[in-house]
Amino acid sequence: MTTFQAYKIDKDGDTVKGRLEDLSTKDLPSSDVLIKVHYSSVNFKDGMVSQPDNALVKDYPIIPGIDLAGEVVRSRDDRFKEGDQVIATSYEIGVSHDGGFSQYANIPADWIVPLPDGLTLEESMIYGTAGFTAALSVYRLEQNGLTPDQGPVLVTGATGGVGSMAVAMLAKRGYIVHASTGSEEHTEYLKDLGADKVLSREDVYNGKIKALAKQQWAAAVDPVGGEPLASVLSKLQYNGAAAVSGLTAGVNVPTQVYPFILRGISLLGIDSVYCPMETRKKVWHRMANDLKTKEVFNRMKVVISLDEVEEKLHQILKGETRGRTIIKLQDDE
Repeated sequence: MTTFQAYKIDKDGDTVKGRLEDLSTKDLPSSDVLIKVHYSSVNFKDGMVSQPDNALVKDYPIIPGIDLAGEVVRSRDDRFKEGDQVIATSYEIGVSHDGGFSQYANIPADWIVPLPDGLTLEESMIYGTAGFTAALSVYRLEQNGLTPDQGPVLVTGATGGVGSMAVAMLAKRGYIVHASTGSEEHTEYLKDLGADKVLSREDVYNGKIKALAKQQWAAAVDPVGGEPLASVLSKLQYNGAAAVSGLTAGVNVPTQVYPFILRGISLLGIDSVYCPMETRKKVWHRMANDLKTKEVFNRMKVVISLDEVEEKLHQILKGETRGRTIIKLQDDE
């Protein structure tokens, strides 16, 4: 029986508290594949899970962490064998099923992706759900007909995980990228990732929303939502599209029908949680190939240990992080 450390959260009345615990594999939920977790990552959703008023977690205690990458220790499923390197993100991981903030995890086989050739375990978690969401956004926009010659692509919330990855991926694909941020001090960071132009939040949304505004962008990757998204929709070029994956600015999008019926724009919903496995594997393959941003990985990654997780969860909720924070879980790395 293997013993290990995990960061577990529990609820006491109206308070949610997290702490490091020593566990054994018998403390994990019964499932198909036992994974020795080498890396996890910190996402905004993990921060939400740590809050007492979240609607994500129904039963406590739970080990959070919606992402993990590691090595198969044992498997009851023929698709995986001991020694396989694998990725598991999304589904119910870290929400209703113990997740990646742990040195070991038991995960259903249907939620696991083999590590693609061309990626290391660490690189896969620099991507994590944020990178997968960005890649899925690019994938869906290109399915919708987007090509680099159509004009600039806007990325909102560009210093966050999804935004940073989207900037780098779009630049790698040859797009002109306009990156929007509320933090002017990160201008050089975004240009290093490949942004051609850095905009302020006010350049995108100044508090007023027109039914139709001047056409500016061929497409947008938007992890922000809310009123800023309504403003973006009014500024897309004819036949443009916005891929929306987040709600940091709220869930209400006060738009009108005009951009859709007079400019033929599309609003593409990006679901990285229950994305079908066939599509999931295709997108991870692209992340290891034509979307791979190896040259900028080190610019956007921050590596922490398990005992630093709590502080980082507070920071990500306050918008005080940029790029991607990964958790190194094995000392032998």
